[in-house]
Amino acid sequence: MRIFTAALATETNTFSPIAVDKRAFEASLHAKPGQHPATPTLCTAPITVGREVCAREGWTLIEGTASWADPAGLVARATYEELRDEILGQLEAAMPVDAVVLGLHGAMVAQGYDDAEGDILTRVRALVGPDVLVCAELDPHSHLTGKRAAAADFFVYFKEFPHTDFVDRARDLWNIAARTLRGEVRPVMSVFDCRMIDVFPTSKQPMRGFVDRLFALEQSEPGLLSLSVVHGFMAGDVPEMGTKVIAVTDNQPELGGALAERLGRELFAMRGTFMVSQVDEQTAVDAAIAAPRGPVVIADVWDNPGGGTAGDATVILGELIRRGVQDVAVGTIWDPIAVQICFAAGVGAQIPLRFGAKSAPMTGNSIDAVVTVKALRNNAEMRFGESFAPFGDAAWVSFDGIDVILNSTRAQSFDPSLFSVMGIDPTLRKVLLIKSTNHFYDSFSRIASEIVYCSAGKPYPNRPAETDYRKAPRNIWPMVEDPWAH
Repeated sequence: MRIFTAALATETNTFSPIAVDKRAFEASLHAKPGQHPATPTLCTAPITVGREVCAREGWTLIEGTASWADPAGLVARATYEELRDEILGQLEAAMPVDAVVLGLHGAMVAQGYDDAEGDILTRVRALVGPDVLVCAELDPHSHLTGKRAAAADFFVYFKEFPHTDFVDRARDLWNIAARTLRGEVRPVMSVFDCRMIDVFPTSKQPMRGFVDRLFALEQSEPGLLSLSVVHGFMAGDVPEMGTKVIAVTDNQPELGGALAERLGRELFAMRGTFMVSQVDEQTAVDAAIAAPRGPVVIADVWDNPGGGTAGDATVILGELIRRGVQDVAVGTIWDPIAVQICFAAGVGAQIPLRFGAKSAPMTGNSIDAVVTVKALRNNAEMRFGESFAPFGDAAWVSFDGIDVILNSTRAQSFDPSLFSVMGIDPTLRKVLLIKSTNHFYDSFSRIASEIVYCSAGKPYPNRPAETDYRKAPRNIWPMVEDPWAH
């Protein structure tokens, strides 16, 4: 067998002011054929797992380019088309192939392309013809469109949020692909539209139990190959935004359709109960002060670079300063200019510095302080499961009992190693202020005495009923109370 694999991925917050060009991909990951490291990133596990599978089976794996950019705003048309055409050209040169196995995100939006994944999948299908297997692994925070479903044989999505399972789901993807190539199964996708948009953390009930049931059904239901919940991505203003359920069966579309609808209606019945409760910045700081011991983790859930925001909001930090709270470590605030100034000043320098709150309104005020530059690191990285997430050149600055990590490459706070790599021991701090919606939970919960989810400012459109969508469907919950009546 000859199998082609490649990856092209980012998550587009269409409300974000941060444009994405090729430099954004190069800052995160841009690996030419054969140059992808042994360690996968979030959307490139099909490549690294494919190496294992093809070596075991004695098949030929032809690798294309792998590109990933951290979430932000619209991708420049020229950048998307260049990266897309690079992969398509590699696929054409590799022909004939028996399968195409891709790593995608599912929420990429480029200038002129509301459905970037649908575009590339349609072009892949046109190249290889109707009989070649085409499949992909995707992030559940994405959009499942009719165009992409028609172009592919099947999809597998991460089940967990936080996305700790991207390697395991790549193995599921390759298992179904291999069985298909050996003639053992014929995968067919069935999709149910839940007519809703919500946030579904799997670290708590009721979503924890729901996902556990998906795993159990995959093991017990004859003819069922895979189940996925496409959570949807509420910051993507596109025509087919929303939550969907996919069932992949061994050529049993009736079984798949019934299962997807049953599970989808169960999700809809639990709407509005999934997301953890959130407090404002005053209440969050109250909780941190009152805690008998640390570290108390305050998660700035909506200024999350993983959702496409800048990651430079200072609303919570400003409240901590106003209240005189000390023994605080902040990771991170995105400010490439401030990082550059710190690098010029050098370790040990005491300098006046203005940082943060430069990207958008309703994200607080810039912080003005005389800071000591405690540490500098080029090309800093933190752990994320089996992978590493870069946060660029970074500076640790200190003032008034508060330590702040300033970074030059936007990244959410995945793991406490973002502090330790800079020389800060996170376990010894009373308060850790981080920026993430839920990806932080798996690792930070192991060291936290308490976790406080804080909704501060308005960097992210997190209330769909109030969001000024222009393209997204208006006949889904919570835009309407009963979408089934519309």
